[in-house]
Parts: sequence; structure tokens; C-alpha cells
Amino acid sequence: MSTPLRQSPPIELAPWQFEIGGVVLGRGTRIPVGNLEGLGSPATRPQDVDNPTGDGTYPGQDFYGPRTLRFEAGIKTPGDPAAAADLLARLELALEEPAARTRLEGRHVLRGRWPGHRTRRMYGRLRRMEATSTATAINGWIPLDIEFAGLDPRWYDDELSQLTLNLDQAARHKDADRTANQALCAPSGCDRADPDDRPGWITNHGNVSTWPSLRVHGPVDKPRIWNTATGRVLELGLSLRAGEWVEMETRPGTCWALRNGKTNVANDLTPPSRLDLFALPRGRCEIGWSGDDPTGIARLEVSWRSAYTAL
Repeated sequence: MSTPLRQSPPIELAPWQFEIGGVVLGRGTRIPVGNLEGLGSPATRPQDVDNPTGDGTYPGQDFYGPRTLRFEAGIKTPGDPAAAADLLARLELALEEPAARTRLEGRHVLRGRWPGHRTRRMYGRLRRMEATSTATAINGWIPLDIEFAGLDPRWYDDELSQLTLNLDQAARHKDADRTANQALCAPSGCDRADPDDRPGWITNHGNVSTWPSLRVHGPVDKPRIWNTATGRVLELGLSLRAGEWVEMETRPGTCWALRNGKTNVANDLTPPSRLDLFALPRGRCEIGWSGDDPTGIARLEVSWRSAYTAL
């Protein structure tokens, strides 16, 4: 996923609280939220086509557009207008952040917590942060209209899940060679396996598919990664020396493959290797990989966040 703008430890949120750019708003804060719109299903982008010879239309695919969240909030610092102005400036800085605002791959991160759930996050752009009135600013009260466009309409676990898989572990899978051309087994068959014998098992605890980040560390020649549940494969026609790596981001809108964090190696992916389709389905699946490594130290790192339709 795109790099979060804030690298310090995440702020712990209580139920009914939200955070963006290091500023917490909601219940128990100095920025209470009166109403939040946009928690339902995001708007669809229908691809219907008009019937050229008669009435009606032919249905096409319905895709989701961005999920737009609108906060009716206010800065509340009774008797302290200077503190109110400082909070307003911090929110403005979150909108101003160049890494999110001016780069094509840039994203703001909105974090929130619903009662009974752990903190979840959404990736998008903070598009509006307006003080709708200053009439009561002298008393430390500034009403706000905040709009966040979730360009990816899913909510993700705030906590990152990770897996490291060595080639010698991958070789422990039964019929490992056969998986270069097909899935190891159906999901039901994988469920019956001993977890100690299946080190590539990963779980998406959400209710919709999610996209992993993958990093292959050398030395390895022609690494190949596959998902046993979907049959999707990522194969790179290159060699990595010891100390080199390739990182692949699969989330639509931020897909890329970089060598050592600098060189674009997307052209080294084989034609069937579709980054944007290498999704992890909900529930449990297995990641396997292969390659030529005479040293036995090559490894694959997989990172993902479980994905949800709701906060």
C-alpha cells in the first residue's frame, strides 16, 4: 500500500474517534463531530449502454466510485481562541501535505474506530477542510466542514499483517513443483492440512478481498509467486543478487514493481502476471513461491491489511 504520511507510532483511538494528519476528532476530543455522512455504500459508476435501436439500455458493469465522507464538526476550546486557531492550523497542514496532495500516488490516511471494532483506515484525499463560520471564534468555537474522498472505498485494518517465507519452507509443500502451473489445492483441501506443514497460510479477516505488498529478497533467479486460492501468479524474469530486492505493490491505483526501491522492473513481469488482480480473497488462502537460490537465504515478505466494506 502507499506509504503513510506519518511514520510515528499510530495514535490510539477510542470508539467514535477519527484521526487524520495527527489530529484526533470525535468523542472526548476538542473537535467533537456532530454528524458523519457517507458510511453507507459508495456511489456506483454504471457502465450501461443505450439501446441504439429501441427503448432502454443494456446493463454494463457497475463499479464503485470514491466513498465520500463528510464530517460536520467543530473546534471547541472554550475561552481559548488561540488554541482553536492552532487546531485549525494543524488540520490545514493535513490538507496541505505535498506528499499526498501533489503526487499521483499520494494518499491521505483517515483512521477511525467504530464501537466494538478495532481501528480501521481508509486511503484517499482530504478534499475539504473549511471553517464555515468565525462568529464564535472569540469564544473558542469554530464550526468545520470536512470532506474526505476515499479513492479506495474499502476500510482496512489499521494493524499490518506480515508473513516471511523462505524457499526451503516453500519446498515443504506437497507437489511444490506442480504449483508452478496450477494451484496447490482447493481451499477445502488446504483447510485440512496441518498449519505447521503450510507456512504460507495467510488470513484476510475482512469481508472483501484485499491486496498485498510483496518483497522478494535475493539472491534468487526468476522468482515466481502464486496464490493457491485464486491461481493468480506473479513471475519476474530477472535475477537478484544478495542484498537486492524487488518490491511489488498490488493495490489498484498504486500498482508498481521496484528494484531496490528505485528501478522500475514492471516490464520484467511475464504477460500473465497482473499486479492489479493479485488479490487475497476473504478468509484463508496460501501464498507459495519458487526460484533458483543456491544459498538458501532468499526470502519472500508478504504484508497485507484485512479489508472491510464498513467502518
